[in-house]
Amino acid sequence: MRVKVHYLGFIGKLISQNEDEFELEEGASLTVVLDEIAGLYGKPFKKEFYEPGSKDVKMGFVVTVNGILMDQLRGMDTKLNDGDNIVLMSLMSGG
Repeated sequence: MRVKVHYLGFIGKLISQNEDEFELEEGASLTVVLDEIAGLYGKPFKKEFYEPGSKDVKMGFVVTVNGILMDQLRGMDTKLNDGDNIVLMSLMSGG
């Protein structure tokens, strides 16, 4: 199956990339795609966003799958489907 990952704001600038597509095995979880991204972009990505083996992304960041926050799904165990759109972004705050 293929999924598309979009990198918004700080994450896109950090890795100098706006999006990627990944070929994954059927039934792969969000953890699998984040591990793939960490392997592809290495230390900067791991330091700022996600360390393989973690149960969540780092504080101040969120992941959505088809527009739904991963925490409203099954977190890192969220099963992906062919054609899913995943967005990695920093939280915004203001006043």
